[in-house]
Amino acid sequence: MFRDTFDRAESLSSLGSLGSLTLRTATLDDLPGVLALLAETAGWLNGRGIRQWPAGGFPAARIEPLIAAGTLYVLEGADAAAGEDGEDGEDGPAATMALDDHADPEFWRRSDHPETALYVHKLAVRRAFSGRGFGETLLDWAALRVAAGGRRWLRLDCSKDNPALQGYYSKIGFRHVRTVDLPHRASGALFQRAADPTAHAVPRARRRVPSHVRVR
Repeated sequence: MFRDTFDRAESLSSLGSLGSLTLRTATLDDLPGVLALLAETAGWLNGRGIRQWPAGGFPAARIEPLIAAGTLYVLEGADAAAGEDGEDGEDGPAATMALDDHADPEFWRRSDHPETALYVHKLAVRRAFSGRGFGETLLDWAALRVAAGGRRWLRLDCSKDNPALQGYYSKIGFRHVRTVDLPHRASGALFQRAADPTAHAVPRARRRVPSHVRVR
């Protein structure tokens, strides 16, 4: 099982910044906040008719193994305690993401060489922080982890019926590999991006990324 180890802070210098937010490996103490964030995101998706995630979010049994494996990350800090207006926000992380070497066998074929990639799961940003570049920055960081591990691709899957999200991934440098249409899976649109962050399709200066990120 892939377990992440953080590089020195210099390795994140190209990611822009996120105010006083900190990216760190999640612990069991984070479980309630992560579940609440995933439930908020799932509710928002389902409210728009997108059925990729269960309407009520995920049970703890689906998230605890990611924490135990050390592959779930949370973005938190002073900025996560307040909204754009400086008003108090909800407790819990501003964003979360899992990154591991698990290639879903229903989606990724042997001919895709699954071992050459790391895979993003459960990426979610609290709605109060939507549009501030958190998702892009987490994906940039993940691409650096792919490169640091000597792998080639950063991969993910998303809803077959969510063209807006598919367009978002395309705009930030991901290439559509194919769409796998399984009747029992809402997801199935497969995307990948080269590990080299310089291959990113969107100039970094054009992104709306706030001011500093620290990892620990």
